[in-house]
Amino acid sequence: MAQRRWDAIVVGAGHNGLACAAYLARAGKRVLVLESRTRVGGACTIEEPFPERYPGVRMSPCAYLAGLLHPLVVEELELPARGFRWTPAVNGLFVPFLDGSSVQLWDDDERCEEEIRRFAPGDVKGWRAMSAVMRRLRDALRPGGSGDVPGGKPGDMWIGEAPAREEIEARLGNDEEAKHLLFDWSMAEYVERYLEDERLQVALLGQGVIGTNASPFDAGTASIRFHHASGRLGGMPGMWGYVEGGMGMVSFYFCDAACEAGAMVASGVAVAGIEPGEGVVLEGGERIPALVVISNADPRVTLRLLGDAADEAWRGRVEGIPIKGCTVKLNVLLRELPNFTARQGTDEPHHYGQINAPLTKHEWKAGYAAARQGELAEALWCELYFQSVHDRSVVPDGRHTMSVFAQYVPYAFAKGSWDERRNEVRFLALNSLARFCSNIDDAVIDAQVLGPPDIEKKVGLTGGHIFQGECLPPYMWSNRLPPRTPMRGVYLCGACTHPGGSVIGINGRNAAMAVLKDMGAS
Repeated sequence: MAQRRWDAIVVGAGHNGLACAAYLARAGKRVLVLESRTRVGGACTIEEPFPERYPGVRMSPCAYLAGLLHPLVVEELELPARGFRWTPAVNGLFVPFLDGSSVQLWDDDERCEEEIRRFAPGDVKGWRAMSAVMRRLRDALRPGGSGDVPGGKPGDMWIGEAPAREEIEARLGNDEEAKHLLFDWSMAEYVERYLEDERLQVALLGQGVIGTNASPFDAGTASIRFHHASGRLGGMPGMWGYVEGGMGMVSFYFCDAACEAGAMVASGVAVAGIEPGEGVVLEGGERIPALVVISNADPRVTLRLLGDAADEAWRGRVEGIPIKGCTVKLNVLLRELPNFTARQGTDEPHHYGQINAPLTKHEWKAGYAAARQGELAEALWCELYFQSVHDRSVVPDGRHTMSVFAQYVPYAFAKGSWDERRNEVRFLALNSLARFCSNIDDAVIDAQVLGPPDIEKKVGLTGGHIFQGECLPPYMWSNRLPPRTPMRGVYLCGACTHPGGSVIGINGRNAAMAVLKDMGAS
């Protein structure tokens, strides 16, 4: 590798880094991707969490569902021809409650309203209004349709350079509700503005803090809900779904596209330093020259790799971005699916969508406060997904997989370490589910528990923050780090750049377009 001439080196083979490499290689550039781990994909990969005891169980350690993957990237990198298939989770969101009631918020508007009319008849009108402002905001910022750009109109504000707030507000015109949703409201304000039934309110609170170290009562958290509802994958606005073979297949398809275009992807090769305008230094001391280096690593790791070569103003900006994670991921092997006491059965419609184990408003506040003090809450909010009900290829016959995404947990405990308290967290998460289920103890065969330090160590995400830094309004749009840095020939392409975190791919494309533009101007 050191003896070849490279136009660009991509540091990190996460999905955005691989997408960036594919675009650069397709433009005729000589591209090298270096990944310290032995497997590509970063947080979006496929592993066997129980290889010795239960071989054949395949799960993504972190990413678990597709929804924000950009249609333009899917089309341009020819993912369907490479084998990309996904199953939309049209059964929506199921939420049981401690009083024995439950609600299933179908993705079909008519069916969802029927459910709300049964569950909270006084909230049908409010539900329509709440959904309408979300729809208006998505249509304004990410208009759908074919247009001049495959997969979306030219007006899609996720494509290209991040817009300033003034540009966004001009697009929204006099829609004050949409502006408040995007920039101001807490998730609690959002749901309480439109809904009266407290059960329906708390059913949605978790959607405003996914991966976010903030309380649903904190300003700006409603924008997190919008971010996760702004996808257009498969031409289905706001829809999420299951990728055939597991989420990591997305990264593998990007890797195939990059290699097919001529890029070289080298795993098990760790970068120790970035030298602006010159290339990279490996851990073994070897230097690989390239005028351009694009970092798919998070900004704190990139800062460390730059060392004294980092611009001081840029360093200050990076260090000012909150990047401490608050989530715990459980990858669980099951004998059978959870049996919810509110809607009994182990093969029911709700198992084919997503499920939330909710918290009361008091529990939300107490849980967030506890984590900030380095303690565990009495219960965790949990979001559940079952890849195996849609895709039997990921698990042996007679078994199921369950992804549990839960918060809040501390990055560091006030007493004890994660290794010492891991079983306690496992019990807490599963017991939080058991409040709503009759069979958790019998159903669970094994569970892999990944707290923020585990995610940091395993994937390389500083603080275990799954989005490479907060996605609250002060850190989004033009406030997010741009692909171009002040250091000569150094770029970013990860989730720390516009449009933010999740498996999107357009971050990598945006970075590649910036690099190609600058190369053409030089």
